[in-house]
Amino acid sequence: MMLMGDGKASSSNREVALSPAARLFHAPRFNCYIIAIIGCKTPINPTVVKAGLELTLLKHPRFSSKLVVDGSKYCRKQKWSQTKVNMEDHVIVPELDSNIDFPDRFVEDYVSNLTRTPLDLSKPLWEIHLLNIKTSDAEAVGIFRIHHSMGDGASLISLLLACTRKTSDPEALPTIPAKNRASSTNSNGFWWFLLAFWLFLRLIWNTVVDILLIAATILFLKDMKTPIKGAPGVELNIKKFVHRTVSLDDIKLVKNAMNTTVNDVVVGVTQAGLSRYLNRRYGEEQKDGQVKQRKTNIPKGTHFRATILVNLRKTVGIQDLADMMAKGSKTRWGNLIGYLLLPLSIALQDDPLEYVRQAKAAIDRKKLSREAICTYSCAELVLRTFGAKVAAAITHRAIFNTTMAISGLVGPQEEISFYGHPMAYLAPYVYGHPHALTFHFQSYMNKMTIALSVDPSVIPDPHLLCDDLEESLKLIRDAVVRKGLIKHIV
Repeated sequence: MMLMGDGKASSSNREVALSPAARLFHAPRFNCYIIAIIGCKTPINPTVVKAGLELTLLKHPRFSSKLVVDGSKYCRKQKWSQTKVNMEDHVIVPELDSNIDFPDRFVEDYVSNLTRTPLDLSKPLWEIHLLNIKTSDAEAVGIFRIHHSMGDGASLISLLLACTRKTSDPEALPTIPAKNRASSTNSNGFWWFLLAFWLFLRLIWNTVVDILLIAATILFLKDMKTPIKGAPGVELNIKKFVHRTVSLDDIKLVKNAMNTTVNDVVVGVTQAGLSRYLNRRYGEEQKDGQVKQRKTNIPKGTHFRATILVNLRKTVGIQDLADMMAKGSKTRWGNLIGYLLLPLSIALQDDPLEYVRQAKAAIDRKKLSREAICTYSCAELVLRTFGAKVAAAITHRAIFNTTMAISGLVGPQEEISFYGHPMAYLAPYVYGHPHALTFHFQSYMNKMTIALSVDPSVIPDPHLLCDDLEESLKLIRDAVVRKGLIKHIV
């Protein structure tokens, strides 16, 4: 979920010591995995996928290396050691009944059951399950499970995308939108200097405040108890994974109309959906306690924090990763993720657009801070100085004292194919960290997939939460249209 990179990766044959970040993800209380579900528009041919993996993914050293531990229990040295990969150990194709009554529920249960058992440490720490079963939004499903020590989510999803090609051009890599950088204008040198100096002071102040809040979170500051807050040991519980696909065009319409960003809208929709969901949950609790139903069931002042994962890489690097697999060239690889703590306000708003305004204000405040870079740097220092066990304990405590996590990845703008199989959607997840609820947002073509990792003992009805998120986006979009804000779209 965070921390430092492993340096340069190439397809050369060698042993490599685990980076401090990789060792962190093997700590008992921070043993994290990444799952990526690929929905395909056609049945999956396992033979074709295996041949494709041989030519691409296995060229990456992490996917052809196993974890080796040398030394005594007092001085353990962990290394990646290249090994011969038996594809049959990593590509699982179960025999399925094509007439399963509830295929969507079957796939959810299948993926959930994967969280019951760890990967075999005597083999490279990845596997893919190919399910030729028709669901509501795909003809077949591929399920990647990869240990988090092999790389951060952004790196691994980029690597998977580097294994795909445009459906319209089987030789071309996917196109990932570049981030738009705000251009600065220097029309008046003196006033520009004053503005820059003022922003610099705010950046320093915000960064200091944010780091102090993180320190307080590690020591004593905890989020308030809510129905979605996990209990101690939540990282060890079985997880459930659900997703919902919404219109990216609707999100962009709101973004353009309100002069915000996609992230602002996504966090606004998250706040709105959680407010609807928690209002229902609190209402159920009050009903059980024979309390009279009210319009707003959420206790006044309800708020909590989300851990936002921030990719510190400058580029997505799909071309570099494709070159590495094809030509054996080097590229930067590893866990290069920082995090920040974003406050979320939970309440029923009369104006749905207020959720987006609140999200924009909170995110704009975080943009004038170096919180993510500081968490990355501090984690690196702790890892190198005190070791993975201490770093894992500190990171676990900081994350557990918040309520949930949010991450987002930008996907291709056009339809892509996974070894010749056109993709319908891509849904990434993570589990093994101390949260009962994690949001993942993945864009693809003109769609946005909202993927939820939940502890079903805490959130037994994740599909209702998906309904609330979808309905919240609709209400926000309708409010934009109703208020006539779309006339400002250029």
